[in-house]
Amino acid sequence: MTLPRHNIIIAVTGASGAIYSKLLLDKLVTLKLQTEKVALVLSDNAKIIWKDELENQKYADYPFKEYDHKDFSASFASGSSDYNTMIVCPCSMGTLGRIANGISGNLITRAADVILKERRKLILVTRETPLNMIHINNMKIVTEAGGIICPANPSFYSKPQTIEELAITVIDRVLTIAGFNFEKFQYNTLINKKGNN
Repeated sequence: MTLPRHNIIIAVTGASGAIYSKLLLDKLVTLKLQTEKVALVLSDNAKIIWKDELENQKYADYPFKEYDHKDFSASFASGSSDYNTMIVCPCSMGTLGRIANGISGNLITRAADVILKERRKLILVTRETPLNMIHINNMKIVTEAGGIICPANPSFYSKPQTIEELAITVIDRVLTIAGFNFEKFQYNTLINKKGNN
């Protein structure tokens, strides 16, 4: 079977949860046969939070082309580009609000606007709790515009033993939604092992 090749934009914003973006980038390295191009954009706050939470700056070490968040000359700032998927991980509520209201103040929000207007796949891995009505309404607007809200809510079916094992349950879900094929934990396997109790 020939697997699809993805042209994908990964954006990292200034919400807590740098581990999610790290694991997403790690996983994309292992799925390189399913990608044609991977573009990476980090906000200034994303870099600060990555360094604070992960105690390194290894976001610069990945084999993906990194774009400055102020660089509107990037090809995916235009609908004529061939990027078909964008994942914002983690997605701050500020970024969500700007995307929901069409405010293209940087490359991240402009690229998201392009993905939506071209009817391509936008996945926002939101990271906030609790939510106020502004957040909820913004999620509704993005969903109605064709985006997918995928909160960073990990699952426990696989009995994760480490923070990384817990966080990867979110990333596996995100990449499945994005259309990647890979081996992952199956809830049905757990049910079959336990029987129909």
